[in-house]
Amino acid sequence: MSKLVLIPLFDGVQSLDLTGPLEVFTGAARYAGRDVYEVLTASVGGGVIRSSSGLRITPDVDLGEAPAPHTLIVPGGYGTLDGQPKLVDWLRRNAMKAERVVSVCSGVFLLAEAGLLAGRRVTTHWSACELLARRHPDVEVDPEPIFVRDGKISTSAGVTSGIDLALALVEEDLGRECALIIARHLVMYLRRPGNQTQFSAPLTLQAAERQPLREVQQWIVEHPGAKLSVEALAERANLSPRQFARVFTAETGMTPGRYVDRIRLEAARRLLEDTTAGITKVARDCGYGTPETMRRAFIRALGVSPAEYRRRF
Repeated sequence: MSKLVLIPLFDGVQSLDLTGPLEVFTGAARYAGRDVYEVLTASVGGGVIRSSSGLRITPDVDLGEAPAPHTLIVPGGYGTLDGQPKLVDWLRRNAMKAERVVSVCSGVFLLAEAGLLAGRRVTTHWSACELLARRHPDVEVDPEPIFVRDGKISTSAGVTSGIDLALALVEEDLGRECALIIARHLVMYLRRPGNQTQFSAPLTLQAAERQPLREVQQWIVEHPGAKLSVEALAERANLSPRQFARVFTAETGMTPGRYVDRIRLEAARRLLEDTTAGITKVARDCGYGTPETMRRAFIRALGVSPAEYRRRF
């Protein structure tokens, strides 16, 4: 028997919050070779809605007449700022009848307004976390992960993280191989685990003001396995090692060594998550030299060994 996935729509919805998870669940049926999911879209009254980008979408059914879903996915978008009182009222009465309740991006505000998140840990787009915490102090808002699962309720960060969460749900239902097949067909660079931060290290780390230093930062990102001593990096920036270390730290808020450590750790995490390369090769390609050096770095930063990290994620 297929599982019903219901996606309620509203004016101002972010179209990617809708179409990303939709493609995952419809893709699962296609690649599994059987009708494992039925996906329905709905709006209050059943009328055409207009997305935040102006795209007009005709829903499948009137939300008031929609059958009880197995998985309910509430997308986000600028329309959530309007409160959507009729949709919130429907969520208050019906959402928890579903086996799984999911929000993408700012869709979490609608779940919170419906009183469904009190005492729960959730996430949303990084730019909206402070507002969510302020409006709903009874909700534990975690701005770091790309998605959070707390009981039957799952919340995700912005746009593409809805795809990651949908893939995690498909993996739960149909196994890892099916989820990976869908990810490959969607040409996703990486199927990310939920605890991965919303930002990659290059985005979270402060960019230097001077162009030569920014170029060095980018070179580090692109060549984590290269010789990245202060002397080598200073030569690339045409500065003395002492001057380079001082200026780099002043402009980025981090010593060169610490910056290199962060970049190498992320590079290793990506290779462990997304490839079958051996631990020795990953250590070499990411500049650790030996597996033991990489193991110590992982234990220090993440509390797990590289092998255990790969097993989990």
